[in-house]
Order: sequence, then C-alpha cells, then structure tokens
Amino acid sequence: MTDLRRALLWGIFSVSLVMLWDGWNRHNGQPSMFAPPVTAPATPQAGASSVPAPVATAAVAAASAAAPGAVPATQAVPPAGERFVVTTDLVKATFDTRGGSLVRVELLHQKDGNGHMVVLDQSAQRLYVAETGLVAAGAPGAVPDHTTVMKPTTDARALADGQDSLAIGFEASSAAGIKLVKTYTFQRGSYAVGVKHEVSNAGAAAVQPQLYLQLVRDGNPLPDESSFYSTFTGPAIYTDADKYQKVEFKDIEKRKAGDKPSHAARAENGWVAMVQHYFAAAWLPTGNAPRDFYTRKVSDNLYSVGMLMPLGELAPAASTSVEARLFVGPQQEKALEALAPGLELVKDYGWLTILAKPLFWLLDKLHGLLGNWGWSIVALVVLLKIAFYWLNASAYRSMGKMKAINPKIQEMRERLKDKPQQMQQEMMRIYREEKVNPIGGCLPIFVQMPFFIALYWVLLSSVEMRGAPWLGWVTDLSVKDPYFILPLLMTATTVLQTWLNPTPPDPVQAKMMWIMPLAFSVMFFFFPAGLVLYWFVNNLLSIAQQWAINRSLGLNK
Repeated sequence: MTDLRRALLWGIFSVSLVMLWDGWNRHNGQPSMFAPPVTAPATPQAGASSVPAPVATAAVAAASAAAPGAVPATQAVPPAGERFVVTTDLVKATFDTRGGSLVRVELLHQKDGNGHMVVLDQSAQRLYVAETGLVAAGAPGAVPDHTTVMKPTTDARALADGQDSLAIGFEASSAAGIKLVKTYTFQRGSYAVGVKHEVSNAGAAAVQPQLYLQLVRDGNPLPDESSFYSTFTGPAIYTDADKYQKVEFKDIEKRKAGDKPSHAARAENGWVAMVQHYFAAAWLPTGNAPRDFYTRKVSDNLYSVGMLMPLGELAPAASTSVEARLFVGPQQEKALEALAPGLELVKDYGWLTILAKPLFWLLDKLHGLLGNWGWSIVALVVLLKIAFYWLNASAYRSMGKMKAINPKIQEMRERLKDKPQQMQQEMMRIYREEKVNPIGGCLPIFVQMPFFIALYWVLLSSVEMRGAPWLGWVTDLSVKDPYFILPLLMTATTVLQTWLNPTPPDPVQAKMMWIMPLAFSVMFFFFPAGLVLYWFVNNLLSIAQQWAINRSLGLNK
C-alpha cells in the first residue's frame, strides 16, 4: 500500500512539473508541448467559401448542409464597401455596406487595457464578423449575399437621449430581381440587436431562396489568454434535442469532405454562437422554423458557424421576411437566460455545471447584499466552510490522530527497516490499536472537492469579476495581483497548513508533502486575483479549524 501511494504521488508530482514547465514556456511565448503551433493570422484565399451550399429540398441529408459551396469568401480586406459607426448606450458598432455586415463591436461598459473591449473586429490583427445573406439552389449570383454592396436606407447613427431604439437599414437587388432589405434595431440597455430580413421577388421567375446567418472568425488565441489555465474559444450550437454542443477549431480543421459533423445538423429550433472567455456572439432566430446547422473551415485559420433557413418558393411579386436577434456582448448569466433557451451555457462551467450554477446564484445574491464581488467571494467561502464543517472536522481529527502517533510509526519504521513485510503488519496493528484510519483524512476532502472545483470555474468564467475591485491594491479580480501579495499570502498559508498535517512516515513522501504545495503555488502567481482570494480564504479557515481540532487533541505544542 505504501509503495502504491508513493508511485501515485510521484506520478502526480511528475505530471505537475511537466504542466508547470509547459505553462512557463507558453507564458514566455514558447510553443506548448501539447498543442499544434499557432497559425499565422488568417489570409482568406480567393474563391474560398464561407457560405454553405444551398440545400435543394427538405429531404436532403443533414450532412449536405456542411458541404462547401462555390460562393465568395469572407475577406479580411474587402475590395468594396464603405464603413460607418453607430453608437448606443452600450456599444459602438461598425457596419460595412458590403453585405450590410457587422464588422466591429466595441463594448462601452467593458474596459480592455486603456480602451474598451472589442469583440467583433475586422483588422490586420483579428477577423471576427457577423454576416448574413441569401443563397439559391441552381442559381449562383441570383440573390444578394454578404459580398453584395448594399445601400444604407437610414440616416441616424446614434441612439439619442430619451430614445429607446435605433434602426439601421440596408437594401440591395440582384440582376434577377431578388431584393433583400436588412434592418438592424438596437434597443437601449440591450446587447441583443433585432435583425429583420425582408426578401421580395421583382423578377419574372420563381426562386427558392435560403437565408444564412453566420459568424466567421480566425483561430488565433486571445491576446490576454493565460498560459496557466485554459478556457474554450470556438463555435457552439444549441438545439432543444441535442442541447449545447461546443466545436473545437481543431476538429473543424481535421474534418474531411463528406465527414459527418460532430454537432446537430438539422432542427426546427436552436441557435449558433462563437464563444470566448467572458464574451460571446450568437445568432438567435425568432420562433421555430426548419434550419440546417454548419461549421466549416473557410480558409487557412478561418472558420465559420451558421445556419441555413429555407424561405420556401418565392413567386414573382411575392415577398417574405425572417426575424432574428444578434447578441454580441458579455456573458452575464441572467441576461443570457432571458434571451434564448440554453444561451447561458456559453458561460462555460465545464462538467460541473449542475453545481456551478447554484453557486453563482448564491454568489450573486451575496453581491446584492454586500455590493462588492471580493467580499462576496469571502462570504461564499465562509458559507461553504460552514456547510462542510462537520465533514472537515472528521478529516482534521483523523489527521490529528495520525500526527499524534507519528513518532511511534517513525520509531517502528527505523527498528524494522530491513523487514518490510513485518513493518507493514506492525503499522496496521498500531492503526487498529489507536483506532486510526490512514485514509480517514482523505475521504471527506474528496466528497467536497467537486464543490470547490465548481466554485473555481464560477470565478474563472464570470465576467462580473472583470474590472471588479476588492480591497486596496486589488482593483480587478479577473487579472493577476499586480504586486503578488495575495499569492504570497496563499503560499504562506499553504506551508502552514502542510506543517499542521501529519508527516508521512516514508521520507520520500515527507519531502513530496512539502514540495508539491510549493510547486502548485507557483501557478497561483499568474491566476486571477479572485481565484487566489478564494483559495487564500479557504486556507485560512481550514487552518483555523485544523488548529482548533489539534488543540483539542493536545497536539499544539
């Protein structure tokens, strides 16, 4: 049993060192040992398609929705079109008349360095845009798409004081007489923009157009991406039947022509999104209607996620319309829940969502009472410690007894060091006589670990921590402590807590018991201050409880 524990501890320690080394390399700009090299910024190839092929009939297999079509590419530098900026109380949005596309969104209430957070962007550093348009089976170029230059139909460019909504319109007609009118409606206090598409047929022949709504972005890492923890960046698709599905850029890259996508391909409900740490963009159609979902590689290091929505046959002089909402903003859980079913899942809690959601609910309630996210974290850890008090007491009491009999164990090991089998038998006899369970201190900790891991993801994923101050020098709980005061305090409490624990009888395990906490503490120097605050407070409360129990056992000498 001792050999097994030793092997396990050495394995954990070795993996930890490898992960620390890899994280340190990435922190200093070196490539990771576990990830493919970062691709250069996207340079779309001429003729590469970012729009799906039209689906001819409803009976076509769902996989066909993922087949690339011979249509124009999304390009980092469009050859035509003018840009203009629209300002509301929450965003500064840039439109391109080429396709009437939204190519830049600046969030006025979210800081990023010395400026505002930019989500959508079409520049030399980033390509991330929202596009819509029409495709028609067997009639390439017969309908306006996102490469068609559109004419603005409204003059307003700012949401005036006292004004609740602002409409921005575009229109374009194809040579075949198919007219597309696109209207964006911004609402005061909302990051969701209403988008209405009106399609009319002024031609002589009937057509069967399909509307596509898509988000296109490069696969470059985020500028502020940490080397010591990872968050998901990439497409996501949601349907009532298949629920929330994330799609890695690397999975899109590996997919070959004809391969079935790993996500839902067809439904009568659902939405698509591009997700990154703290922020998301999502197309949210209104109502239920058939739609085909797709993810695809547009060109080198450029990917799209979207949906195709058949509009039915459009006879001459006929018209139809489709309404949707485009969300571009922070992952504020309550606001996302109100917009669409499942949209709050873009806030990624990992596999412990079932625990993380109620923990965030409690954290939010505490913030409502205390008005400070830092003190809310402290209060939440205190409540969790109270909830697990008796479970922790059992663990610390077991560890205290182990510490009390440790001198006897050490003497026995020295006396029987040349007789390992007899040593093991004698050790088990001492445990029985002293009524000590050698793993009694571990089981209670394992029971509550999922709750603390869930809280870790709550603090890591919550945009509410971004720019939120706590106390004095900690002015942003989402970034590392600028003076490393909290990490140093956390490391000190970790060392003190290790000292309070019983020393393993095996000298190798005893050394590892001191080395491993110090090695793990290195990572906390680069973690967000909110996470370090959580661990620091947890350590303080654990030390207080363990000290009290050791005192009751007469071990504080």
